[in-house]
Amino acid sequence: MWLGPEEVLVANALWVTERANPFFVLQRRRGHGKGGGLTGLLVGTLDVVLDSSARVAPYRILHQTQDSQVYWTVACGSSRKEITKHWEWLENNLLQTLSIFDNEEDITTFVKGKIHGIIAEENKNVQPQGDEDPGKFKEAELKMRKQFGMPDGEKLVNYYSCSYWKGRVPRQGWLYLTVNHLCFYSFLLGKEVSLVVQWVDVTRLEKNATLLFPESIRVDTRDQELFFSMFLNIGETFKLMEQLANLAVRQLLDSEGFLEERAPPRPPRPHRNISALKRDLDARAKNECYRATFRLPRDERLDGHTSCTLWTPFNKLHIPGQMFISSNYICFASKEEDACHLIIPLREDADPQMVVLASQVTIVEKADCSSVLPSPLSISTKSKMTFLFANLKDREFLVERISDFLQKMPSKPSGGSRAESKASIVDAAPEPSPAPQELSEQPAGLTSPLGGLPGGRAQEAPTASQGLLRLFQRNTPVEDLGAKGAKEKMKEESWNIHFFEFGRGMCMYRTARTRELVLKGIPESLRGELWLLFSGAWNEMVTHPGYYAELVEKSMGKYSLATEEIERDLHRSMPEHPAFQNELGIAALRRVLTAYAFRNPTIGYCQAMNIVTSVLLLYGSEEEAFWLLVALCERMLPDYYNTRVVGALVDQGIFEELTRDFLPQLSKKMQDLGVISSISLSWFLTLFLSVMPFESAVVIVDCFFYEGIKVILQVALAILDANMEQLLGCGDEGEAMTVLGRYLDNVVNKQSVSPPIPHLHALLTSGDDPPEEVDIFDLLKVSYEKFSSLRAEDIEQMRFKQRLKVIQSLEDTAKRSVVRAIPGDIGFSIEELEDLYMVFKAKHLASQYWGSSRPAAVRRDPSLPYLEQYRIDAHQFRELFASLTPWACGAHTPVLAGRMFRLLDENKDSLINFKEFVTGMSGMYHGDLTEKLKVLYKLHLPPALSPEEAESALEAAHYFTEDSSSEASPLASDLDLFLPWKVQEVLQQEEREEAGNDIQDKRREEKGTSPPDYRHYLRMWAKEKEVQKETIKDLPKMNQEQFIELCKTLYNMFSEDPMEQDLYHAIATVASLLLRIGEVGKRFSAWPGRKSRDSAPDEDESPAPDPPQDPAWELQPPAAGDPQAKAGGDTHLGKTPQESQVVGEGGGGEGRGSPSQPLSDDETKDDMSISSYSVVSAGSLQCEDLADDTVLVGGDARSPVATTHGGGTVDTDWCISFEQILASILTESVLVNFFEKRVDIGLKIKDHRKVERQFSTSSDHEQSVVLG
Repeated sequence: MWLGPEEVLVANALWVTERANPFFVLQRRRGHGKGGGLTGLLVGTLDVVLDSSARVAPYRILHQTQDSQVYWTVACGSSRKEITKHWEWLENNLLQTLSIFDNEEDITTFVKGKIHGIIAEENKNVQPQGDEDPGKFKEAELKMRKQFGMPDGEKLVNYYSCSYWKGRVPRQGWLYLTVNHLCFYSFLLGKEVSLVVQWVDVTRLEKNATLLFPESIRVDTRDQELFFSMFLNIGETFKLMEQLANLAVRQLLDSEGFLEERAPPRPPRPHRNISALKRDLDARAKNECYRATFRLPRDERLDGHTSCTLWTPFNKLHIPGQMFISSNYICFASKEEDACHLIIPLREDADPQMVVLASQVTIVEKADCSSVLPSPLSISTKSKMTFLFANLKDREFLVERISDFLQKMPSKPSGGSRAESKASIVDAAPEPSPAPQELSEQPAGLTSPLGGLPGGRAQEAPTASQGLLRLFQRNTPVEDLGAKGAKEKMKEESWNIHFFEFGRGMCMYRTARTRELVLKGIPESLRGELWLLFSGAWNEMVTHPGYYAELVEKSMGKYSLATEEIERDLHRSMPEHPAFQNELGIAALRRVLTAYAFRNPTIGYCQAMNIVTSVLLLYGSEEEAFWLLVALCERMLPDYYNTRVVGALVDQGIFEELTRDFLPQLSKKMQDLGVISSISLSWFLTLFLSVMPFESAVVIVDCFFYEGIKVILQVALAILDANMEQLLGCGDEGEAMTVLGRYLDNVVNKQSVSPPIPHLHALLTSGDDPPEEVDIFDLLKVSYEKFSSLRAEDIEQMRFKQRLKVIQSLEDTAKRSVVRAIPGDIGFSIEELEDLYMVFKAKHLASQYWGSSRPAAVRRDPSLPYLEQYRIDAHQFRELFASLTPWACGAHTPVLAGRMFRLLDENKDSLINFKEFVTGMSGMYHGDLTEKLKVLYKLHLPPALSPEEAESALEAAHYFTEDSSSEASPLASDLDLFLPWKVQEVLQQEEREEAGNDIQDKRREEKGTSPPDYRHYLRMWAKEKEVQKETIKDLPKMNQEQFIELCKTLYNMFSEDPMEQDLYHAIATVASLLLRIGEVGKRFSAWPGRKSRDSAPDEDESPAPDPPQDPAWELQPPAAGDPQAKAGGDTHLGKTPQESQVVGEGGGGEGRGSPSQPLSDDETKDDMSISSYSVVSAGSLQCEDLADDTVLVGGDARSPVATTHGGGTVDTDWCISFEQILASILTESVLVNFFEKRVDIGLKIKDHRKVERQFSTSSDHEQSVVLG
């Protein structure tokens, strides 16, 4: 590529001049190309160790003038072809012009200007696509692609100098981190190290320091451990590796979530040598941290942050910290974790006090500076709160950005109507919210303020427009509850004082005092409001007015698997609570769960969601419960409620790790008993609601919404710690579970004002000697005293580490499940099947890396059964087939692969799964001669032989019934790829009779509008059971053109075999014999005026006229101007000479083979053998080489009868059976040996992995002894 001219003082050091003229020099790097010797080794080593970009450009062009000692680089190239192109351009366009100049300075100035102009012209078309990476980085990316054979779609994120420890020897080199791979290259004194690891294969990634590997990064895969050290900035490198590995495992977990943030913001001033991808990843990490810290919606993007101080009026201090600004919020976080957190919404929304509109920023002004208060900034809101920030570095720019965001805010408050609705909630008899309702009747015995609905709405089911707890416990005043009531009043008063001092609503100062109040218990009257506030659900609810009502309306009446599961679990959700013993609570729970399943079909519904949601409905309206559920499932407990509960398994791993750290004595015992895996899922998924009395567990939920998962882990550790002695004495898992269950049943909340609710779990674990009661507040206090060292950042770090293990473990489980699903008669060993599965999976993932528009990438659904999760399309199958097949056919291989794919694609969706793939591979690798020939035979019949590929397929349709040729689903068993033809016709007849119902049922099932028809699956399974093993007599006969295609495949298959000549001679003999057999058979099958038994109903025309008697017609070139005849070949230009020879003998045989002039078998055999041998083996030409000079037996294949074209015919009455082909091949031992020869697929898989990524776009094919 052209380079901006840079000075070179010593032009010949480490370089060899290959071409020169008065103004330019073309040089090659020493050690690159042939030879090099010791100098080449030293130069190669220096390039790797010292210079990051020299190896990218083994060629360069320098500009020079005669009297100057200074050279200027003007171009570099990674290949001889590239650099030669630049050299020729310079010679053709500049030499003559430069010879006119007299002054050498003018020459140099002209050359530099010209080169800059060329570069600008080249970049003009590329620039609008995004900011281009600057020079050095772009060169490193080119080097990476050339060195590791990566395609253009693989983007480099960053590269670092480091050492890779091979044994105990460090190898200095360069680590390249791309979007999908970790690559390392080192070249030291002739020893080369090249590593490529896919991020999806990483099972462990950690930074550690040992005596052997000081400050190193460890990367583990399933089969190797890699150590890298001696980084200039190990922290930055490890953070980037974490991000890339996390993105990769997220892709395995959920392909949609992987593309969640397509365009994160980019900083305005890009830095040199940092890629746009690196900046994007940094921005994404900052966004995620920002949203997690302040519990903001997922679409909120951080605009910037700056250090400052915040004046806190409650303690009259200036607290140092960081200010964060985004399009909808101004946030502040103190340097001390618990000192102060603040969130100021820029928009206008309803205040949780439900009385006034508040929180919108009204005034942003720069206050007067002073020595005590430098660069102050005052922000006021409609709720008459003023926040004073100071010590701002760039106050002018900050005010400008905030003003810009405020101007974009809507002038009218979008939450006005919501405020009125919220205000109605505190009324004595509130009206239902305007959300659409399901048609169901209200129970007659329900006493609720919603009973008397105004107007026509009385006919609709009531909506839970406030917490269900208020409806079902309204008649007991707090004053009548004695000591408990007094305690509740004190809590409410404490919170009111806190609201007065620290503010109420979104703009509340959140400090250590706030946490203390939460730990003492949130009063029942404020629980719903504070849950919304602390979880961040309030932010999403006010920014999406009407969203829940719209979802309810859309999901009403829709049927899916999720709705079926929801209906099944509705009455299991807190059945002991009166709120869910009537239709009001059940209907509200149904609407919330169904709406969420409709919003997020990836999760849909998972058991335990019903228990959590029922508790949310007790303290909030339906809409509030819905948004709390969104916050829970999508932000606070990520991946908990998907089909594989990955998030809960990740936190279970964290819990095990924390148990080892904090309770080492108990850890080994718990691991031996296997208790942690049993208890943690039920504890974490339901937030202790299913294992602890309700009034106690809800206090843990209070803390969870404020602190996050940290509280759940702390309480779990405290429970184990409290029962350590008893657990150490347990002999089995059941005994340990009983100990823990009885303890949890006796965790009580003595301050609860709600009437006690019977705990079903307690009835199962009660005994004669119940343990002492444990107060929930004492348990929380102990958990904070002993395990409060847990920090949110540490938990996120541990989550990443455990996520790698969990997802890779799930992938291994999927692999084992898929391998077990493969029938035992497939022929491959378990190890070979696992290797094939990894190759198959890698090919599918490659489509997501570099070809996301392909159907395999688009249609991938992680919720599908394991066997269907990874599927490949025809293009990917061709690549795998070419590297794994034992039947290499040279240029004909893609054609054969396409036929195999059509044969395996049972449901005609242009995708095949692993079982179908292995079935095809097994047909070629295993079985006897007959089985392998059957596979090859079927590859040359419809549907494998497609009409687009060969017009002969149209003629082939007349040999079979219309249905069997067009709608056949030929995969019956794992080694027999076709159903028996007659059985298939019977099954297809049944399918036609049921087609209307079944197809409609399938479509309705996919759309989720009606229940699935399980009878359809039962019928399918019954048919699979009824299918009998196919015999060779069930195979249809092959017509002449199909036989020609088979011969063509065989000729190409033998071209690379050591016994090539003998095989050519043998197949020529067999082809000649089969052609004669077909001719003889034709005389008994059809006569003029009589329809063939196997032909189509409309084939009642006269038979084809005899071909010319001259046997030399077959290799005649077409006349000038006469279009070439197409006879159903795989190429559109013509046929190979060997095909033409075969058909010529057959055609000639028909004309000459009269009884008066018989030819002996020996004569025919010898003629055919010599003819085929001489044409095929002369240079082993491929079909493309002679396509323009030869033409196959003519004929318009579109006609149902034989036609004459260009002097030849295709005989539609000619046919041959599989038994005849098999018997003929058995006469040639060399053919029998070829097909019975065993091939080790393990070696093929190893070779495939070696060249998997070696499809570099470089056009330079020269070999180099030492890669310089």
